[in-house]
Amino acid sequence: MILGKVTGTVVSTVKHYKVEGSKLLLVQPLDLQGKAEGGILLAIDSVDAGVGDRVLVVLEGRAAGMALGRSSSPVDAAVVGVVDAVNLE
Repeated sequence: MILGKVTGTVVSTVKHYKVEGSKLLLVQPLDLQGKAEGGILLAIDSVDAGVGDRVLVVLEGRAAGMALGRSSSPVDAAVVGVVDAVNLE
């Protein structure tokens, strides 16, 4: 699971039938201090996140599919939480 920030959306009029009706988000991975880390990911939204939100993303196909309630979906990444705060002690 990684921490990220939603930077945009993707519109796809033709999708695999198992992901129809799902929102696609562009997510920039972040380190624990909130700085960009690595390349932008395409993830399916399961929590109604929006542009600018900090989010939790699972990057394993089975877990991502389960987050959508569609375990056999062709999904590699899914947004599974909107982050309210990060506390480092």
